[in-house]
Amino acid sequence: MRLTGPVRAVVVLLLVGLTWLLANTFFGGEGISSVRQLLGGTKAEPTQSEQRPRKYKCGLSAPCPPKHLAFRLVSGAANVIGPKICLEDKILVSSVKNNVGRGLNIALVNGVTGELLETKTFDMWAGDVSDLLKFLRPLHEGTLVFVASFDDAATKMNDESRKLFEGLGSTAVKELAFRDSWVFVGAKGIENKSPFEQRMKNSKNSNKYEGWPESLEMDGCIPLRPPLEG
Repeated sequence: MRLTGPVRAVVVLLLVGLTWLLANTFFGGEGISSVRQLLGGTKAEPTQSEQRPRKYKCGLSAPCPPKHLAFRLVSGAANVIGPKICLEDKILVSSVKNNVGRGLNIALVNGVTGELLETKTFDMWAGDVSDLLKFLRPLHEGTLVFVASFDDAATKMNDESRKLFEGLGSTAVKELAFRDSWVFVGAKGIENKSPFEQRMKNSKNSNKYEGWPESLEMDGCIPLRPPLEG
């Protein structure tokens, strides 16, 4: 006996429903994609988790090579949102850790082992620059220096403090001015200028916020230094 049109449609719908239930049972949440494959032979669409780009340490888009440290620096936004320093997927400095402050936010890291040595903030608007000088002068060879600005990082800068940062590999510090955004990674004893530095000039014509430029974000991979001989 031949099936009439309406009856045939009902049978097809029942078969599709049964197939969907079986697929959902065996394949879980991928039931709909599996039905499409079973019925039409089409390739299943990628799930949301498959479409999302994979992130690595500190949110990098690619992993760092062996014996390299993954980092991400974010300068403060105006005088509202504090800066952030991430190293090897660990937050060293952030508002959540309650260890940020107006001016320069600095983390010192052992360049051989990647171990955090110290974090400190220096108020460059109303603070004493001598505190910064006492902090930078005795750095040991190979120490990595991570810097993220917040609000104003330059008002209290003097010639010696700028030269100390230049000795760590900075090229932008000599131009650093009132309320500029600045992120920088340098090292004591570096032979060349650091490739890890960004500066955004405070300009009323281009500022993102009223009175402040936009926040800067920088990430990358820093090679660990071989142990010093002797």
